[in-house]
Amino acid sequence: MSKTSKPEPSSPPPRRGLMSSGLVVSAMTMLSRVMGLARDVIVAAFLGAGSGADAFFVAFKIPNFLRRLFAEGAFNQAFVPVLSEYSTQRSKKEIQELLNAVAGSLTAVLALITAVAMLGAPWLVWVFAPGFGRDPEKLALTADMLRLTFPYLLLISLTAFSGSVLNTWNRFAVPAFTPVLLNLSLIGAALLLMPLMEEPAMALAWGVLIAGAAQLAFQVPFLMRLGLMPTPWPNFAHDGVRRILKLMAPALFGVSVSQINLLLDTILASLLTAGSVSWLYYSDRLVELPLGVFGVAIGTVILPALSKRHASQSREHFAAMLDWAIRMVLLLGLPAALALAILAEPLLITLFHYGAMTEHDINMAAMSLRAYSFGLVAFMLIKVLAPGFFARQDTKTPVKVGIIAMVANMVFNLLLIWPLAHAGLALATALSAFLNAGLLAYLLRKQEVLVFQPGWRRYAVQLLGGCTIMGLALWWLSPGWNEWLGWELWQRIGWISLLVGVGAGSYFAWLAAFGLRLRHFRIAG
Repeated sequence: MSKTSKPEPSSPPPRRGLMSSGLVVSAMTMLSRVMGLARDVIVAAFLGAGSGADAFFVAFKIPNFLRRLFAEGAFNQAFVPVLSEYSTQRSKKEIQELLNAVAGSLTAVLALITAVAMLGAPWLVWVFAPGFGRDPEKLALTADMLRLTFPYLLLISLTAFSGSVLNTWNRFAVPAFTPVLLNLSLIGAALLLMPLMEEPAMALAWGVLIAGAAQLAFQVPFLMRLGLMPTPWPNFAHDGVRRILKLMAPALFGVSVSQINLLLDTILASLLTAGSVSWLYYSDRLVELPLGVFGVAIGTVILPALSKRHASQSREHFAAMLDWAIRMVLLLGLPAALALAILAEPLLITLFHYGAMTEHDINMAAMSLRAYSFGLVAFMLIKVLAPGFFARQDTKTPVKVGIIAMVANMVFNLLLIWPLAHAGLALATALSAFLNAGLLAYLLRKQEVLVFQPGWRRYAVQLLGGCTIMGLALWWLSPGWNEWLGWELWQRIGWISLLVGVGAGSYFAWLAAFGLRLRHFRIAG
């Protein structure tokens, strides 16, 4: 090969343990989510929960929702199984042709969608937040921001494409670290651009656009190093592209129902009192921390592994991987959900009660945080159960489940919004998530794909005992939330750190005392 020739795509490396891969993704995701919380602390201090904050959150939520729906949702779940099959059964030349065709087709479609959305920004805002129509200035501000934030969808979707390729080749750290750049960009925009702008919230819209370009540029060198850098060229007739499109259509609902439900929350919240959109946003951000660090991390590493096991027709190991994923979700999700519910006000006060963020905002956000935390385990289970279908290139079954869950969420919304306002919307999302996860698990069991391994009764007793001990410790130690309001920042941080340490220590000490060991969770990828 000459020095100027393009390197051949490298073969996927040998399988590594799912736990080690999961720890890599969790560590990077934890860094990203911590930076995200730092970002939200700064945004809350500058903007609080007023009209400017509501406008930015909607302008960012629209492309971010579509990112989760298309890029990290339907596209990822359809692309990874096909790419995994190519990586194990096709030649290097065929792999490169697939990457070229997918990258080109994805760019062409999203560029067109982006152009249309920017032209029709006011109408798009009205669709996603109809309540803003009562305030022309707020609607116009949101539309102006959307013209800056919507190109993020194109950039971040290409970033997700790159990340899917790297994950398939077991390079999990780079895609997991990439979201840190979004948070750094928004922090920089808040600190450096806000003071220069007539409308401070507009600085954050510029930050989103800059972040999209930075995230894509960051992953390019790693693709080049693997010899997997595509030459984008649209080719919708390519067999792999046609298969991906066929799998994507139903996957749009199957994997992203929780995101659609959150979007419905935003639409309805825009019709409620001012600040409702922001209260839901801040509480959702806290739930996203354990969901991303644990649920998304496990789902990220398990999809390529399940896809390869399905391609090699290793049915028993496929079932063992699903069982492992469920155990990991419960191990980490149950205590996280309980801690969020018990420490709702202290967490929100420590992170957000500065500047424009009022005591009333904290109280309102705590209500929706407890409702979201109730559904945390269900949100996480969806992340690991849906790949059980997508890895087998079955996207029709999850879409049926998704439609049922989405209709149920609409019914729950209508029943709960009047007595509980914005908190009712969060509770409706949690209830529909449990329905979604329950139906996915039932159908996987019915298809004999999910086979529970021995030891579940003992495991359940260990987890419930650990959660009980942790809950009692947090309830007994935590001061009343009104006391937190009078404390300085470092006093709040000290107490939260103490409570988190005591909670985690008591939980894992109980598990260790009753025989649970790290080696029990090791499984080959």
